[in-house]
Amino acid sequence: MKTKERVIPTEYLIPFILITSCFALWGFANDITNPMVEAFSRIFNMGVGGGTWVQVVFYGGYGAMAFPAAFFIRRYSYKSGILMGLGLYATGALMFIPASFIGLYYPFLIAYFVMTCGLSFLETSANPYILFMGPDSTATRRLNFAQAFNPMGSITGMFVAKTFIQARLDPRGAEERALLSPDQFEAIKANDLHILSSPYIAIGGVIIVMFFIILFAKMPRHEHSDHRLNFFGAVKNLLKVKRYWEGVVAQLFYVGAQIMCWTFIVQYGQRIFMEQYGMTAGAGAQEAQMYNIVAMAIFLVSRFICTFLLKYISPGRLLLALSLGGIALSFGTIFFQDIHGLYCLVGISACMSLMFPTIYGIALRGMGEDAKFGAAGLIMSIVGGTFLPKLQAFIIDMETVFSMPAVNVSFVMPLVCFVIIGIYGYRTYTVHFRYE
Repeated sequence: MKTKERVIPTEYLIPFILITSCFALWGFANDITNPMVEAFSRIFNMGVGGGTWVQVVFYGGYGAMAFPAAFFIRRYSYKSGILMGLGLYATGALMFIPASFIGLYYPFLIAYFVMTCGLSFLETSANPYILFMGPDSTATRRLNFAQAFNPMGSITGMFVAKTFIQARLDPRGAEERALLSPDQFEAIKANDLHILSSPYIAIGGVIIVMFFIILFAKMPRHEHSDHRLNFFGAVKNLLKVKRYWEGVVAQLFYVGAQIMCWTFIVQYGQRIFMEQYGMTAGAGAQEAQMYNIVAMAIFLVSRFICTFLLKYISPGRLLLALSLGGIALSFGTIFFQDIHGLYCLVGISACMSLMFPTIYGIALRGMGEDAKFGAAGLIMSIVGGTFLPKLQAFIIDMETVFSMPAVNVSFVMPLVCFVIIGIYGYRTYTVHFRYE
């Protein structure tokens, strides 16, 4: 559907730029953290399942804080929600300083949880704020455009993870570290934790600067004059809208698919590079992370292409088409056991590029004031990034399933997610917006 209305009205341009920059900042946090599953597993000599506690607390913070964030935004403003998010983000990042000195796993998990409570505030505030910065008819395109800058932060996070963390960690794998004396193991662990913590501490400083820029910037207000928190009334209204609660379900599985594909690409590629190219665990992880960066670059380019296509193709139809692409490439990822499987896994990112903001825009379209609580439900669905990767890690730790590498078989999990997303895309243009 083509429209002549401006996607970003002139009066909202500066606020739009400032809020869009926050999309890149939480993209950085998400994608510097995904490779840390492998890093923590190696540093503390744990299995993949142990390392995925990073994902559990990281995405658990989103679920825990989404509705409190919605109450806060309803009581105050979107700007206040953004500032609270940036404050918690910076606090969690700076908590890596004491965590690295303590040298235990759990202080890092606490730091991640605090940081992602901040990210929950940011996403609960920024996404609906962008939707309201212009005509309702261009809201989905506007959010897709803003979300297109999220992968820029993600690519930066992946690059930092590869260059400043993975490349500098001790390259020894679990078996080699098990042979070290306790003193040697502790010395290597302490050095690795210091290396891992440094980029988080640096981004904490960047977030503080961003906090003060937005604090003193003039931002538009989209607040209702009545600040009474009619939570149950809002939830009742939302549950009457099938496209909303179906969108929450679709978003939960999308986030799970995204996290699984971008986290376990390291283990997937690491197996190939170790078994077929004779690399060490550390070198294999670095090489796999390079493919992850390529996947994110493809994701970024595809996001801009799909945003353009939304001028001519309905969101539901495009969502279904990309879901079918994700399903086909997931089959390739599962059944190819060489580099071609890795190529398929990289290609999945092109199919995922449109999904999050499009599901978000479809679910919240025309919600008005209920969008504040509706946004919270959609952000809370990010908890899909907690239990779904945990299930995939359980499969990976089996090592072999049906005479196939378990890491290959584990990608049946994202495949199921894309089926569910495809169903939502189909229902969007056949049921929810049938005549558009």
